[in-house]
Amino acid sequence: MADTPEQILKDMKKYWRIGWILLACTVLTVVVAKITPSVTIGLGIATVKAGLVAFFFMHLKHEKSMIYKVLVYTVFFAIGLMFLTLLALYDPLIAR
Repeated sequence: MADTPEQILKDMKKYWRIGWILLACTVLTVVVAKITPSVTIGLGIATVKAGLVAFFFMHLKHEKSMIYKVLVYTVFFAIGLMFLTLLALYDPLIAR
């Protein structure tokens, strides 16, 4: 936490910088959507934006390693559940 006015101003400048980067990424997403309708590029930009929000505005940058381990496990199992859903979609039950 910031204790001095100088530290508060330094943190405010950092948050404004991150806000401008997020705004630029939003404009970049719109430009990419107009040029090429590629979903993967848009999702990549959205992932970068989500990471910036999580690290700086949700203060995950200063957390302990246990938080990151839980986050990695969560992402792993979420991807696993999506994969299982796709398997079920392409291997339907056959009624006899």
